[in-house]
Amino acid sequence: MTTASPHTADGTGARHGADGGGAGAAGKPVVPPTAAAARDSGSATFPPHPETAPPAEARSSGRFLARAALVTAVLSVAGSVLGLVRDQALARLFGAGGETDAFLVAWTVPEFAATLLIEDGLAFALVPMFSLALARRARGAAGDPVRALVASTLPGLALAFTAAGALVAVAAPVLVRALAPGLPEHALAVDCTRLTATCVVTFGLAGYCSAALRAHRRFLAPAAIYVAYNTGIIAVMFVLGGRWGVRSAAAGVAVGGVLMLAAQLPSLLRRLKRHEGERPSVVADDAARPLAVALFATVLLFALCRQSQVLIERFLASGLPSGAISHLNYAQKVAQIPMTLSLMLCTVTFPVVARALADGDTERARDRVERDVALAACLVLLGAATVVACAPQIVQLLFQRGAFTAADTAATAGVMRVYALGLLGQTVVGALARSYFSAGRASWYPLGAMAVGVVATAVAGASAVGPWGVSGIAAANAAGITVTAALLLAGMGPRSVPVRVRRVLGDLGRAVPAAAVATGAGALAADRVTGAGAAVSLAVGAATVGGVFALLCLVLGVRGVPGTVLRTVRPVRPPSPRSVTQRHPHGRSRFRFPFRADR
Repeated sequence: MTTASPHTADGTGARHGADGGGAGAAGKPVVPPTAAAARDSGSATFPPHPETAPPAEARSSGRFLARAALVTAVLSVAGSVLGLVRDQALARLFGAGGETDAFLVAWTVPEFAATLLIEDGLAFALVPMFSLALARRARGAAGDPVRALVASTLPGLALAFTAAGALVAVAAPVLVRALAPGLPEHALAVDCTRLTATCVVTFGLAGYCSAALRAHRRFLAPAAIYVAYNTGIIAVMFVLGGRWGVRSAAAGVAVGGVLMLAAQLPSLLRRLKRHEGERPSVVADDAARPLAVALFATVLLFALCRQSQVLIERFLASGLPSGAISHLNYAQKVAQIPMTLSLMLCTVTFPVVARALADGDTERARDRVERDVALAACLVLLGAATVVACAPQIVQLLFQRGAFTAADTAATAGVMRVYALGLLGQTVVGALARSYFSAGRASWYPLGAMAVGVVATAVAGASAVGPWGVSGIAAANAAGITVTAALLLAGMGPRSVPVRVRRVLGDLGRAVPAAAVATGAGALAADRVTGAGAAVSLAVGAATVGGVFALLCLVLGVRGVPGTVLRTVRPVRPPSPRSVTQRHPHGRSRFRFPFRADR
């Protein structure tokens, strides 16, 4: 068992400098130009960047990325498992009726806050900004650019989070009426919304810590936040559920948000204290501040637009019979697990792409993004095939107990199968959206692509909810996000990392038929053993899906076949001198810091 050294208090087991490594233009280790930098690194050389280092050091950094991906995977699985336990507890204690619908309307607040402030929005802006600050520190900028960035951004963001949380609490009655005008339990939903409003502050601060730590190549604490969050919700539901009813779940959201922040704050403070002797030089840069504001605006609007699909779903479902919102929610939570796990690698490598663009090496960034999309697509297609083939067995095992009936199982399984059809689109959007913002510059194209997808979701949902109910809503969601994924892929190039679109489409074109065949085989195998119980049927179906999918991917030559995760996270080849010297505009002056730390 590897133990953490004093330099890796987050327990990753690999010793790296606080900035996550830096390299010169030719891929050689950078010698810190100041005594303070030398003290911080603990040696005379700066830790190499994982994909520009000499071969031996590149292998070491590749092993670090593999370990980081493994740690993130393990903790993501643990968080997902606890999320299922949370949903199981919610179903067991409160069922799938009107009270649960009321809480799930209030649950829209933490769902939006997580997307905007932790997963997509804030991270897309802050990781490139911290990556550039770390690159400036490695080049010996005066003061400490990282501490200066924190000093110039955190106070204003914290104030904005607090104001937004207070606004949600005050406007809760109007918000609930707008989200679910046909909801019977309006007062209960308002109470729950006011309790969950606190997460706007805690999620915002937790998201800031996550972005800063990932840019520093510290992944343990950020990966653990959903373990802490779901633990808080589960504990509060069981302690207060008897007295507070479903309001206890909303109170658990508030407690879980505090635990998310507590899990990361000590690690970030240690990173910042290592340069405590260097005073940050925070001087306003009038030319750069509008760009920083535009960057935050584009990423937050994109994330807000993406999450608005949930608003459309719940708005349409609020007019259906009681329990419709609950069935849609349970189906989404289970179906999205493959997507969450498939994007874990993109979370780990996003700082790598951002640092490559900060160094001006678009070839390295392009290769990384193409590999990430190929692997993420394979993983999510494998998961989606399993979900579609074995949906009834999954729902029965997870939820059918207590107040959750067999009728609820059948309804949820049907919705889950339809919803799974959009998982590939969800994953492609998650992987490619990072690329548009990884250079640390504002980009309005992703917002436009997402807006088109949302309009498609709304139009299709309004047309389909009448004849097909909740399944029609799920189908509209899948269609809308697939439209967005196609637009984002078509727009790759000057606006983003210039991936080879035909190559990406070739990978997807071979993987999708393999997943379709595997789905049919898994469903047939699961049906053959239904008499043996849901657990056996699920095991047989999942094993069949996995075996058939892997075999077909190998036969068809699909990149990113499951089982090659560690090989895929290895560093790509070191850049040639030509690729380094011919800088792309991303790496020159697309983004400037909102301060002059080196002047």
